[in-house]
Amino acid sequence: MHQKKVPLRMCTGCGEMKPKKELVRVVRSPEGEISLDMTGRKPGRGAYVCRSIECLRQARKARRFEKAFSCQIPEEVYDRMEKEMEQDAK
Repeated sequence: MHQKKVPLRMCTGCGEMKPKKELVRVVRSPEGEISLDMTGRKPGRGAYVCRSIECLRQARKARRFEKAFSCQIPEEVYDRMEKEMEQDAK
């Protein structure tokens, strides 16, 4: 039996390689809007982060999403992503 390959992605917060299913995708839409993509299906450029708020805060502090998407990200966008992640964890 052939074993299926599990796609791995790197968390922008902690830098660990993890299976794609364990991570949340942060996406920049073609219009330039940045949001969390819990389904992993939204169109646009994606970066991945662990489902922990700590990793999101690490990525925010090091400005890793700005580097991944080559654009400035307002603080309100980060605040909204943190709230969405808190609600998803419940």
